[in-house]
Order: sequence, then structure tokens, then C-alpha cells
Amino acid sequence: MPAARHCALLLLVLLSTPSLANPSYDLVILNGRVMDPETRLDAVRNVGIRQGRIAVITADPIEGKQTVDAPGLVVAPGFIDTEQHGLGPWGIKVNLRDGVTTQMDFEVGALNIDQWYAHRAGKTQANFGTVVGQEFARMRVHDGLALEGPNITMPYFFELRAEAAKDGVDGWSTSRSSIDQMNAINAILDEGLRQGAIGIGSTIGYAQTGITTYEMLEAQRTAARYGRLTAVHHRFHPSAATPTEAPTGVNEVLVNAMVLNAPLQIHHDNDYGWWENEEKLALARAQGHNVWATYYPWIAGSGNYGASIVAPDTWEKAMGYRYEETIYDPQLDRFVSKEEFLKFKAEEPGRTLIAYSPPRKEWLPMWTKVAHFVVAGDGMPGLDVDGNRLEWEAPYEAYAGHPRAAGTHAATLRIARENGVPLMHTLSQLSYWTAKHLGDTGLKSMQERGRMQEGMVADIVIFDADNVREHATYKTGSNGLPSSGIPFVLVNGVLVVENSRVRADVFPGQPIRFEREEEGRFTPISREVWLDTYTIKTNPPTLDLDDSALNPDAQAQRASKVDPYHLFAHEDPRLSHLFQCVHDHEEAQP
Repeated sequence: MPAARHCALLLLVLLSTPSLANPSYDLVILNGRVMDPETRLDAVRNVGIRQGRIAVITADPIEGKQTVDAPGLVVAPGFIDTEQHGLGPWGIKVNLRDGVTTQMDFEVGALNIDQWYAHRAGKTQANFGTVVGQEFARMRVHDGLALEGPNITMPYFFELRAEAAKDGVDGWSTSRSSIDQMNAINAILDEGLRQGAIGIGSTIGYAQTGITTYEMLEAQRTAARYGRLTAVHHRFHPSAATPTEAPTGVNEVLVNAMVLNAPLQIHHDNDYGWWENEEKLALARAQGHNVWATYYPWIAGSGNYGASIVAPDTWEKAMGYRYEETIYDPQLDRFVSKEEFLKFKAEEPGRTLIAYSPPRKEWLPMWTKVAHFVVAGDGMPGLDVDGNRLEWEAPYEAYAGHPRAAGTHAATLRIARENGVPLMHTLSQLSYWTAKHLGDTGLKSMQERGRMQEGMVADIVIFDADNVREHATYKTGSNGLPSSGIPFVLVNGVLVVENSRVRADVFPGQPIRFEREEEGRFTPISREVWLDTYTIKTNPPTLDLDDSALNPDAQAQRASKVDPYHLFAHEDPRLSHLFQCVHDHEEAQP
């Protein structure tokens, strides 16, 4: 080979080798303990990031425009939280200090999905996403609220509840839907899915007497048509009284998910019966169903005085709790008497309270050891003691509310560490399993997060595994204190938390959503379609069954081809009349 040609080929090889042609990455993380829950990588490595993605994970030396020295620190996938209600600027900030790179609301959700995402584009420091909210859809139909604009979501949620109750009726909570109303509600949910919502969020636990079992089935079917999840605060959370104990509420939505072959997330499964629920979910997953649940590592929950869960019939009679020992008011910085509780319930139903659940003290360490039991903070809106919304600049001490808004993920790491839980398992609870289950619904942005692998999005948390801990407590003034031991956080390759300070000059958060579709998939329910699908024809007598139809499996396949997305709420009083008419007609046949 001529010398000139040999030199040219050698130069081409050298230039085509990335490490030599372009040795500089946008950012490098050096000498950290890189941990990837999917591949089980656990080794000291250098990480090179380019254009928002992990370009290389290597033992070789690398250089970058920015350098993070991480000896002795864990380099892991950024934490993913599907239950953050405090998605205002302050809430995003305090969650970043807790290592959360993707902050979404799968419980309350939102309406006007296109507007919701557009309003937040380019303005957030963490990734953001939402489901379409069943409660808001019911407010439109049963309370007549217009609910327009990009902020039909937390933290405006309690104000909307108060508006819905101005006529003395919480229609969204207590009104049962007629067939026409059910179709109207599910059409709203379908529109949210068409616009790219990640799924449907249901607060049926706050609408026990309003949402019928058939309406819940139809809501889950609305999401199932897109292959998307329904995320549920189930009907009987957190009751321990038969026949309304918590597992009964899980049974309802789990059976629906299984017969629809649809994804399901159960919210905060951290009260009575959680062990039974987790067993059922594990058995369902073993059969191939994409179902899972969340918990948060606190012995108390949070809500508002108007919530049915803390009303005397549930809190005192069903749960056996005393207000003086379990209901804590963060603004008063003390427990309240029953008389005080009832006064706030009547005069300030949207006021925040903290509700202690004594059995959680024993249960909590167990939760850190359950596979596919993922962490979701249930973080509440950033409000001060006067109920004013906190802006980004507000000090952490100004927050008045549940400490889970600030310290959930660091608390999980600490508690798991103290109970000997392998760190790889904890990282799976904090990031990978959520990404895996959501990715399996077809959500591309979750298929490339929750993992420390070349080619994945560079959402990364860097922390001190031996010392990371929460500082937020239930005491006023400390509710919102940030976690420590998490000095660096990257969102889409951008250093957002640097030396334990959240930067105010970068907004790399990306939307987590499905692509917008041109047409919706809504199918209204009707008696006629249901009867045509599930009953034989008797007028004229056209019964035409072949032998295969006598086989139950064949019958199920035959019914599924008819696309039976329809029918009546079984509680509709008009139905008994319909059945009587059918019976009388059949009796009259020769």
C-alpha cells in the first residue's frame, strides 16, 4: 500500500474514534460508584454526557467542559415521582434537593392537557407530566364548572373543590352519574388522553358514594383503549373495617385492570391491608399484568379537613382513632380536639391537616423491602402558615405542611440503609421500577430514563449513600427543610443542583407525555349495545350458536370482537323496568 494512502487511512481511523476526535464531553462525572438497577452495574466508573444523554460509561480517563468529582459518591438514575401535587416553583425546588428529576401528578392530574403542558414548557427545572383527572371531569359534569385554562390542577385543587360546594352539594363527590353523564365524563377523559395525558387519575376514595362501580370500570376502559394506566386513590383507602377494608377497594380496580388487560397504579398503599394488596399485585404481575403500587415513608398522611377519610364515621368508627392523638394542624403546631376538627371542617374544609396512623411505625421498614413497591412522595402544595403559595425564592422554613413534600426520597434511603436493604433495591424503588412500568405502557420518555446506561437521558442524582438523610419533620418551621447528602442533580444533562444549591438560571425540564393524536377513541355506552353483545336475540328468534360458541373461551373471544364498551350503570332504577320488559316478552313467546 502506498505510504500516502496508508497515512490517509490511519488519519481517518483516528478522526473517527470519538475519544480522540472529540475528547471533550459537555460534562463528565469522575470516579463515582455508578449503579444501574436494570443491568445491575455497580462499579467505579467515569460518565461522559453529551447533548443531554449519557454518551459513555467507562473506566478510562475522560474530559469535559464541566467536571463533577464524585469519589465516594453514588451516581444513579434521577428519582422519578408520580405523585407530586406541589408542582409550583417552590415544590420543584425542594424536590430537586431530594434528588427527584421527574416530578408528575398521577392522582389529581389536570384538565386541558395541551394547555397544561404548554404553560410549563421551558419554565421548569425538573421534568413534568400529568394524567387527566377524573375528579375534574366530574366537576364539569356534576357541578357545572367551566374549568378552563392551564391550571386546572394542583395547587388550585382545593379552591375548585370549595367552588364546587358553593351550592351545598359536592356533586363531583356524591352525585351518581346517569348514562348520559357517564358518557360526558368519559368523553372529557378521552379528550385528555387524545391530547397526550399519561393516563387517567382517579380520586374515587374521595367520591365513594358518587362514582359507581360501573363508572369506574368505564373510566379504566377509557384509558385501556390507549393502552395507558389508570392511577387510583382507591375507594376504601385507608379503612380497616369490614366490609369496606382497604383491600376491597384495591380488588375493584385490580379486577378491572386484569379483565381489561390494562395498566394500573395504586396510590399510597401504606395502610391497613397493604400486605394483601402487594401479594395480589405480585401474583397479577406473574401473569403478565402491568400493575404496581406506591408508598411514602412516613407514619402520617396529609389531607384537608373536608376529606371524607377523616370524617368521624371513618376516622373514629372505622379506624378507631382519636382526633386528639392523630390529627395534627401544622398551622397551629399541635394536635386538635374533635370539637376543633369539626369547626375547621365546617368553616375551612380546604385547610391542611396531618393525620397520624400509628401502625405505620411497624410497617414502614417492611415497605422498603418489597419489589415493585415504588416511592411516590404525595407532596402537597407549597403553602405558608397563612395558606399563601410559596414562590421559588421562599426559604425552606416558610413551608407549612407535610414533610413528605421535602424529604421523602432521602428518608427512604436512610430507612432502607438502617434496615439493611441493598442499595440497588432501593434505587429500583426510587427510579427504575416506575420507569419500567410506565415504559411498558409505550411511554418513550420513560423507556430512556431510570437507568444509568449509554444512550439514556442524563437524569442523574449523585449522593452520599452513607449519610444521605431527610431533615423535614412535622414540626412547624421544619416541614420543608431540604435533605442533605445529595450534592449534585442533573436534569437532561444540565447540572441543576450544584454543591447542594438549586440553580435559578436553568430550566432543562422536559414534558413527559404521549404524542398528541388526531382523533379520540371514545365509545359511548348504551343499553342497546350491551344487550346486543351479551344477550341472545329473541325477536325474531334468531339463536344461531355453533359448537365452538359453547366453549367459554370461544365465547369470550366472540364477545371481545364486538367491542363491548357500553352499558348501563347497574344502579339505574330504569334498568329493572327494562329487564321486566324483556322477561315479559320472553314469557309471551310460543
